[in-house]
Amino acid sequence: MTAYVSLCQHLTTHTYRWLVTGAAGFIGSNLVETLLKLNQQVVGLDNFATGHRHNLTLVSQAVSPSQWERFVFIEGDVRDLAACQQAASQVDYVLHQAALGSVPRSLEDPITSNAANITGFLNMLVAARDAKVKRFVYAGSSSTYGDHPALPKVEDAIGKPLSPYAVTKFVNELYADVFARSYQMEVIGLRYFNVFGPRQDPNGAYAAVIPKWLSAMIKGETLYVNGDGETTRDFCYIANTVQANLLAATTSQADATNQVYNVAVGGRTSLNQLLAMMQRVLLPHYPHLASFQPVYRPFRAGDVRHSQADIGKARQLLGFEPSHTIEQGLQEAIDWYMKSLV
Repeated sequence: MTAYVSLCQHLTTHTYRWLVTGAAGFIGSNLVETLLKLNQQVVGLDNFATGHRHNLTLVSQAVSPSQWERFVFIEGDVRDLAACQQAASQVDYVLHQAALGSVPRSLEDPITSNAANITGFLNMLVAARDAKVKRFVYAGSSSTYGDHPALPKVEDAIGKPLSPYAVTKFVNELYADVFARSYQMEVIGLRYFNVFGPRQDPNGAYAAVIPKWLSAMIKGETLYVNGDGETTRDFCYIANTVQANLLAATTSQADATNQVYNVAVGGRTSLNQLLAMMQRVLLPHYPHLASFQPVYRPFRAGDVRHSQADIGKARQLLGFEPSHTIEQGLQEAIDWYMKSLV
């Protein structure tokens, strides 16, 4: 039995109160759904800057009425300390996902990214400290590795940030470490690597590559590839990310806290390989993709060329064991993509 299976069995009979910030977002709503299905009490906080009300509607449809009654939603902004304090009241575990993601967004508007990702993060740390939560788990980012050339990426070897977004995520780690040392808080950071799955927004200028490309392929629209397609990423299905959050929040291993961990599969997939994978998964449903060809354009500013995670630390200290490869994740989510991206 894996550590995660054991944890899920425990949670079905032991109820805790969880705060998920960014609850209406892609990752946040998946965390809320999983926790409710495990009969947990969940508080959600979101200002709908990037999250969507319909994500919470989908969660309500995915859980039972009695489970949905265990969810309390607060519409508020993490930049507002009072909203953070209200949300954190009487909470056992905080899963802090609220942020303005996207490297291009941060390059265009670094001030707003800083306010949401640093001021908002500090507000949540203060609120969690004052509420005396058991543990504060937060969404970090692989962008923290910056220009460090080594592969795979190991947690204690980072380079210089390549974007304002990366700076905000690095500052989060610094603040978390200071709060752990200064206030004896238990804090864990999770450096996400290219998370994908159901409820990830395919629209807008800052859409992630997988839903954006799947949407273009399904609709027969032009699909653009930044660079030559040989850029590599460690794509991580949402189920793996949810697992890492729950394990981090509840681990009883003393040396596992006040750490940062890579959350990924440990693989390395080029954009060209990803396209071929998508074409393979979609072709039985969309025959027009037999002649599909992407359009290549210049590299995007602020992007790293290659990314791959070493997940040995998360395996050893958290019991993390990815349940889905990238192709398994695409196969599992394909029905959602076909219903939602048309």
